[in-house]
Amino acid sequence: MQDSLEKAWSDVVDTARRTVADGLVVGTSGNVSARVGDLVLVTPTGVPYDRLGPADAVVVDLTGRRLMGELRPTSELPMHLAVYRATDARAIVHTHAPHATAVSTLVDKLPVIHYMAAALGGQVRVADYATYGSQRLAAAVLKALRDRTGCLMRNHGTLVYADTLDTAYDNTAQLEWMCRVWLLAGSANGHEPRTLPGRELAKVAEKLRGYGQGAPEATE
Repeated sequence: MQDSLEKAWSDVVDTARRTVADGLVVGTSGNVSARVGDLVLVTPTGVPYDRLGPADAVVVDLTGRRLMGELRPTSELPMHLAVYRATDARAIVHTHAPHATAVSTLVDKLPVIHYMAAALGGQVRVADYATYGSQRLAAAVLKALRDRTGCLMRNHGTLVYADTLDTAYDNTAQLEWMCRVWLLAGSANGHEPRTLPGRELAKVAEKLRGYGQGAPEATE
């Protein structure tokens, strides 16, 4: 178990640093977590990610009780725990990505501007606004995540979960990119962005299940 926790913490820190390097968060905003059994490793509140080391691991149980570490966990811990308790998530990435945050102020659902919405389960919803760190926000996010693995958060940012941190991060980056594309398309005067129908997302979702080097070769 100790080896698993150490590996998970290393992955959490590496992912958190990627969010800064790729411009998805500023300063100490956003947070990252990973689940190992019934334990959750989560970034601490108010600590720059480049200062985190192996001794700074923060481990809580699914009720939020701190079991390891001296640092206080992220203020968004209620949201992370709510997602872990309600889904099969093993990793969560929450960011304040600029394009996604901008879109969250404009619409209730991200228009299906690109087929990669299928990687998140379908058209991405926007969770109602609630104060950060609150149970109301956790409930709003769970509602937006129904049958989805990612959502926007009104006037706030993004949340994506997956079975690994790599997948959660990659899908977060895809979500930010889709938001940027929609904003760019919508900025063309006199033109309304064309979007994809739900049936196309269903087709893409099926193809994505066989995507990658380990999948059989396509026959078309």
